[in-house]
Amino acid sequence: MTSATREVIIGGGRPTVLIGERINPTGKKRLAEALRAGDLSVAREEAIAQVAAGADILDVNVGATGVDEVAVLPLAIQAVAEVVDVPLCIDSRKVKALAAALAVCPGRPIVNSVTGEEASLREVLPLVKEYGLPVIGLTLDERGIPDDADTRVEIAHRIVKRAEALGIPREDVIIDCLTLSLGANVKAGLGTLEATRRVRDELGVNQTQGASNISHGLPNRPVLTGAYLGMAIEAGLTCPTVDVALVRMAVLSADLVLGRDDYAMRFIAAFREAQKAVAGQ
Repeated sequence: MTSATREVIIGGGRPTVLIGERINPTGKKRLAEALRAGDLSVAREEAIAQVAAGADILDVNVGATGVDEVAVLPLAIQAVAEVVDVPLCIDSRKVKALAAALAVCPGRPIVNSVTGEEASLREVLPLVKEYGLPVIGLTLDERGIPDDADTRVEIAHRIVKRAEALGIPREDVIIDCLTLSLGANVKAGLGTLEATRRVRDELGVNQTQGASNISHGLPNRPVLTGAYLGMAIEAGLTCPTVDVALVRMAVLSADLVLGRDDYAMRFIAAFREAQKAVAGQ
């Protein structure tokens, strides 16, 4: 991925890339109200804070009741690009909103997302091909989110096959095996981890997940999410979508254990940054 000035490379065996999740009005009343009012200052604040916390890429989503995504998403993309220099991930289920945002986004962003639904494959993938961009593929289809790993892996194969048939290279497909809450189903993490390993082994593609979903509704969420992230990264997760400020050290710890941080330089540097920030308060 690229912004106007920066390049980020995602790949298996490389340091884990962090996609900042916080420019998303779901569950964020202040951001949702600002977007409805046409006020992009909160989105800018979140962008600056996430990059300062260590985000490599920022996801930008404006989907909320009362927000015209086709009009607001390109404005949000422009607003965020004015204040940070990291690549962006344009997040909408509406093809017209994606197209409007792509027309103004600098660099080479990620399109988020396509699903295994026929309508989504038919509408989103040609847009991805037209712009020559990477795309996130969600392992759900007309039946919803599958409970079992087998069906998620089958949908991942379907998305990759359709993308390649259009000339979108496999290296530009990022699969999301969909993290669900352990509070609702204590076996949910195991199913996603199994699907993640199989997608890595069978397809060899990059993978993202909204990892904080794993701890939804439970106490001490950063600790639980961090524990899950270590397992998921070992299983094949390469670019999780997370609240970077809460889980960056957990991700750097996983990379260190997996031999992706020579002499622990990234881990030590991040620790020192955190110590300085605390001392300066």
